Amino acid sequence: MREIIRFAWGSSSLGDFIVAMSDKGLVALEFSSDRSAAEDALRVRFPEADIIGSEPELTDVLSKVQRVIEAPGFDPAIPLDLRGTPYEVEVWSMLRAIPVGETTNYGALAAKFGTRDAREVTEAIACNPVAVLVPCHRVVKKDGSISGYRWGVKRKRELLARERRSGAS
Repeated sequence: MREIIRFAWGSSSLGDFIVAMSDKGLVALEFSSDRSAAEDALRVRFPEADIIGSEPELTDVLSKVQRVIEAPGFDPAIPLDLRGTPYEVEVWSMLRAIPVGETTNYGALAAKFGTRDAREVTEAIACNPVAVLVPCHRVVKKDGSISGYRWGVKRKRELLARERRSGAS
């Protein structure tokens, strides 16, 4: 029997986003203005699954994701089904341990893995398919400046500003 991955679209002040859920949890949360391309990307990423639009079934998830985007510090209690290499999943787990309102840098994360080379950590972060809930936006350059973000530097800057303003740390 083929796996079923359900998806739905939501809106936030930072733009439209897509959520995708397996039976185990959230496999994707991505900002996108191109619905067709985002849905095609899900089909490519999960070729062995049936990808089904299921907005009525995901209304609660959409609501929780929208709330966490708008109100940092809110715990949406959405289970995650993180899929990547063991190294990527370990990096993503480390990201989830960064408290709301705080940041770290690529080198510091690399040091936790016992290496001085931050490139592997940076590549794993760039592959993160779950925006906001796996907070890769909390990783900045060593000098504290904003670096790239899969969903746009402007979004990253705003997410960090919201977290600072929320006082949730």
